[in-house]
Amino acid sequence: MDGDPQPLGETQPLGEEDLAILALECDTIAGHTCKVVVLDAPGVTRPVLAQRVAERLDRAPMLACRLGAPTGGWCWVPDPDFDVGDHVVEDTGRPVDRSGLLAKVAELFERRLDRTRPLWAMTVVQLDDGGTAIVWRIHHALADGTTTTRLGSLLLWDDDGPPPAADQLARAHRADDARRRAHLSGFLRREFSRQHDRSPFDGAVGTTREMGLATTSLAGLRAAAHAIDGATVNDAVLAVVAGALRRWLEERHGPVVNLRARVPVSLHHEGDETANRDSYFSLVLPVHEADPVARLRDVHRQTTLRKTADDAEEMETFYRELAAVSPRLERFAAKLADSPRRFALNISNVPGPRGQVAVLGSPVTQLFSFAEIGQHHALRVSAMSHADRLSLGFCADPVLVPGVQAMAEAAVVEADALMAAAG
Repeated sequence: MDGDPQPLGETQPLGEEDLAILALECDTIAGHTCKVVVLDAPGVTRPVLAQRVAERLDRAPMLACRLGAPTGGWCWVPDPDFDVGDHVVEDTGRPVDRSGLLAKVAELFERRLDRTRPLWAMTVVQLDDGGTAIVWRIHHALADGTTTTRLGSLLLWDDDGPPPAADQLARAHRADDARRRAHLSGFLRREFSRQHDRSPFDGAVGTTREMGLATTSLAGLRAAAHAIDGATVNDAVLAVVAGALRRWLEERHGPVVNLRARVPVSLHHEGDETANRDSYFSLVLPVHEADPVARLRDVHRQTTLRKTADDAEEMETFYRELAAVSPRLERFAAKLADSPRRFALNISNVPGPRGQVAVLGSPVTQLFSFAEIGQHHALRVSAMSHADRLSLGFCADPVLVPGVQAMAEAAVVEADALMAAAG
């Protein structure tokens, strides 16, 4: 860590979920998520990006708060020394190509955010084609992937209309915070099903990271999924990842029949005052299945069963009631659910902008996401959409999961095969 918190002014105590995220961070695990925004030439410079963020910071005041402990417990407190220039910085290396960008992202991802300052940083990386990449790291205790996507629309994207009203921003922040805090609270009853085989990603995670990136057609994948038993694009993402894992396992590990994945599920309902509450379910990825259509049907059958049974809602209620009776028992149950014998990897899917967006006049050509891995869970996959493209970001410990870019490239092959099979 870069430093311990110091007592400061007014406070907002962290919730139990945020404290749990902080507790996950250790010498080998960084507790942040990362969004990468690739801009077409002429790109942007650090000073103009810093000015854009400074001008819009009132839309996201939490980004000017840091950790403090004035009463002995973790709190968010306003940082009296906050300076946007400390958080929007320039990469000092030479311009990189697209493969070099992934290596740069991995290098930045390995670094810890300074706990004496607000827990986020944007690094401007120049590309050799004249474009720019913005690598935005933000601590999971401050914002998850969905929150970061919303903050991106408030801080970065060009807009022609008036800025959001203060009461509108306040409602959005409250709703987002309620959803994010519930993100760790709910787990599925089926989450406790055993991962009978030892996960191929179960090992002591080190400090190094390697990133892989796959990009495919969102509309094509959605149409292919719908043509096959009315499946969803989320089903297709899971089937494509399962196909990529199958190829990687055959080459690097050997056959695995039972590979469980944990998948976030939105619990939002129309008119729900608590907004977008999240839970999880887990399912067995059909990594034994070579046929992309059969693989998608297997995934669709499992997800349909879980949605029909409202399993995620049942588990969210179970954990909430368990915490009210015995917080210690609730923590024990959550620890049990996090075992590598319960699931092998996380696969998340966050929707990005539906249309084309730009930053300071430079069009966004790519938008992708990475999330931190965990102890004994050395691989994580993050899907993110942008206009008509869908990106899959693979984050791994390269010692335990070598060849992660080959895994990502296999996902492109599997997506193409699925779209071709669906006609």
